[in-house]
Amino acid sequence: MNKIALGCMRLAKLNIEQTEKLILCALENDIQLFDHADIYGNRKCEELFGEVLKRNPNIREKMIIQSKCGICKGYYDLSKEHIIRQVEESIKLLNCKYLDILLLHRPDALVDYNEVNEAFNYLYNNGLVKSFGVSNMNPMQIELYNKYLTNKIKYNQVQFSIVHSHMISEGLFVNMSEDEGFLRSGNLLEYSLLKEIELQAWSPLMASWDDGSFIDNPKYEALNNKLQELSDKYNVTKNAIAIAWILRHPSNITPVVGTTSINHLLQLVKAKEINLTREEWYSLYLSAGHILP
Repeated sequence: MNKIALGCMRLAKLNIEQTEKLILCALENDIQLFDHADIYGNRKCEELFGEVLKRNPNIREKMIIQSKCGICKGYYDLSKEHIIRQVEESIKLLNCKYLDILLLHRPDALVDYNEVNEAFNYLYNNGLVKSFGVSNMNPMQIELYNKYLTNKIKYNQVQFSIVHSHMISEGLFVNMSEDEGFLRSGNLLEYSLLKEIELQAWSPLMASWDDGSFIDNPKYEALNNKLQELSDKYNVTKNAIAIAWILRHPSNITPVVGTTSINHLLQLVKAKEINLTREEWYSLYLSAGHILP
């Protein structure tokens, strides 16, 4: 996969012409992975994307199309029937014949792993999905799935940014009493490398649900000062530096950027040209309020 993915959660705010320009711009700038979910825009996002594919049938082979299922209003559903039904509807709306990747969007406390295996086998054997993954799951949950699955989990999409970087902190504070050592992810970074599971980072520019983006956010003055210093050095935007920080990690994490602005997208893709030094990477981490043992 390419290093940066385009998140399609906000496509519903665009018209068909704007959506087409955005998708074609992404492809022209070597973005291959397009991330959807059945709940995005009440499926309007998938529908718009499908209209673009109808207009440009030759671009499908250049894409990796990914969608997610499992979130319903007030509950989660990873039953066999729900998974198959949602995938078939996504393929229909996306006008793509098959999904390259299907992710289970959230853990379902009532999941039947054998049912998921049956659903995955049906989708794979009928050419509807090529590979499978999860989202927002920890190593033990993935291990449980893979115990039952014929088609193993290959991807995991989780929240990750300079600010929301618990996965980094827990790996630095091993066997220490500080709060940073609390295993929120269960050593997900190390596990993913060990098991060759590709991580994807959602909301790579977000601090928290309350604070929103950390870019130009006065609550993160020190971080923005450091981002500005490095953006001046590398002649890119602060957004690009924040994405480059994720790309610098050896886990080969793929940031999923959810912009609907072509200008913003063109700024972000410049992150692929930047290789932050070790000192610069740690300075960003510390400026976000994190500490080292």
